[in-house]
Amino acid sequence: MTKRGRRTLALVLLAFGLAVVAEIAVLVEVARLIGPGWTFVLVLLGVVLGAAVAKHAGRRAWLALREGLETGRPPSREVGDGALVMLGGVLLAVPGFLTDLVALLLIVPLTRPLFRGLFGAVASRQVARRTAGFPPGFPGRQTPENDTRPGPTVVQGEVIDESD
Repeated sequence: MTKRGRRTLALVLLAFGLAVVAEIAVLVEVARLIGPGWTFVLVLLGVVLGAAVAKHAGRRAWLALREGLETGRPPSREVGDGALVMLGGVLLAVPGFLTDLVALLLIVPLTRPLFRGLFGAVASRQVARRTAGFPPGFPGRQTPENDTRPGPTVVQGEVIDESD
């Protein structure tokens, strides 16, 4: 594993550990405020609701992907939204109130575009970084031939000097 990979793994494990500690602290505080029975009911309700949302979103994303492939239209937005809603459903199924809050932000259509842009930018950087060593024309590799960004139009030609 590279030095960067070890550092990334350490940061992910640290973030996961801090999230677990924060979830436990919030659960204890909610149990103190409303009682352990109601806290358990709310957590269980989140797990059941999250499983249902993840299943429904996964089915919708799969159907959007199939439809896009059959019609020849790239279903990027529908699949992206389906993936975000499915991730929200999975987070909702994880016991805890903080993960439920993040899950709701991913599921609600009003806040989803913020996450779509964030995850899209991260995914694009990862694809570009991971395909840098592949030959030109490899899917996902940015080369002058497949660069879709706006820029000057280059016309191949030949200069003939008729002043002789």
